[in-house]
Amino acid sequence: MSWMSPKERFATCVAHKQPDRPPIQFYTTPEFEAKLQERFPGQNLLEVLEVDFRTVGVPRKKPLRQPEPGSPVAYYDEWGVGYIRQSYGFGEYLEAYELPFANMHTLKEVEDYPWPSVDDYDFSHLKEDCKAIGDYVVCFGGAGIPDIINGVSRGRGMEQVLIDILTEDEVGVAIIDHRVEFYYQLVKRGLEAADGLVDVLCLGEDLGNQLGPMVSPEVFDRFFRPRLQKFYDLGHQYGCKVMMHSCGSTRKLQPRFVEMGLDILDAMQPEPVGMNPEEIKREVGDKLTLCGLISTQKTLPFGTVDDCIAEAKHRVEVVGKDGGYIFAPSHCIQPNTPVDNVLAAYEVVTGKKLR
Repeated sequence: MSWMSPKERFATCVAHKQPDRPPIQFYTTPEFEAKLQERFPGQNLLEVLEVDFRTVGVPRKKPLRQPEPGSPVAYYDEWGVGYIRQSYGFGEYLEAYELPFANMHTLKEVEDYPWPSVDDYDFSHLKEDCKAIGDYVVCFGGAGIPDIINGVSRGRGMEQVLIDILTEDEVGVAIIDHRVEFYYQLVKRGLEAADGLVDVLCLGEDLGNQLGPMVSPEVFDRFFRPRLQKFYDLGHQYGCKVMMHSCGSTRKLQPRFVEMGLDILDAMQPEPVGMNPEEIKREVGDKLTLCGLISTQKTLPFGTVDDCIAEAKHRVEVVGKDGGYIFAPSHCIQPNTPVDNVLAAYEVVTGKKLR
């Protein structure tokens, strides 16, 4: 089969036809990226790994709140959540520390809160940024949009957000819907500004854990489906394929994703209950493009080079048969992962020597 450009390869893949090779995506932590960069000094890692995707975004015009001197808070996000840097021995994450929604009990408190505005962002260069990407696949958005469970939890607490959803607490739902509406308007403005040059609208909602869905299919239909559906429809309105990140076991929800018109399910993990790649390929793989399935929990960090090669070959040859598969790690590659394991996996799909 003749060589395809990234855009051609992606279009063929999501049409569930066989491309020259699966499109390639790459997700990493800063610590692992630094290790990989040491192996390829001065080189663009996306080019080294032949990644087919590039992401565009919109910068903030309005500065974020700055931490007070001496405060343990390292960073405030646009929602006013304060984060501290938490070390886990071999890596560091920003963890929510100041939760501004945790003690909201009235609708007035919600309405009086200084919510971010889409006008805080600059969309003026987005179209040119898309053009500059050339033949790569242009992505806009990210796993934090709308990210109801995780995103609101950082400002209110995970347990409370799940209670809010299950009981439809009016205060909790109002907080959630402020976030959903903000991101809907941000995406809409972005797609308008890009003028048809975005290929993939990237979304996220972590609907699974290791044992199954975070919520029942009935709760998904009642609460999540209408809120996510409008994002899917918006992306399709502007000619995009729609990709949604979801960690964990989403097996029971995947038929619903298909019904809703989702094009790509991203960051698919092979380890959780029900996430057998071959079974999912047979059930929904002719309609839903699967992205991920290279294990960041087991194979990449703890397997041998041969284990990584075998898993990569299975994904390319079995899951990727007749298209509908994007080669990617199942999540961000963690700092303790051997570089050679990752390079061995990517050698399978690129066909070139990386080690």
